[in-house]
Amino acid sequence: MRTQLSRPSRAFKSGEVIVRFLVRMIVLLAFAAVAGIGFAPSLAMLLWMSTILSAGVAAFKRELPLADVLNHWDEAAAYIALCCLLQGISGATA
Repeated sequence: MRTQLSRPSRAFKSGEVIVRFLVRMIVLLAFAAVAGIGFAPSLAMLLWMSTILSAGVAAFKRELPLADVLNHWDEAAAYIALCCLLQGISGATA
């Protein structure tokens, strides 16, 4: 018999993805700040790597791209959007 606590709610899963995204962004910003090639190029490169990692994990876990809860696909979309925004603003090349 399953209890209500054994299955996390949708809000909890989406909250988990948001926290994971924010923690990873803090780590990426810290690494980009100390990189030798400059902040913008290194952040662009790290965002590309995070996009590829998130998409790979999403494919491995067979998550649906348009699911009703946030997942790794949404995280990958956020990373690539930030990378495009950064490249558009600063002209950084990855």
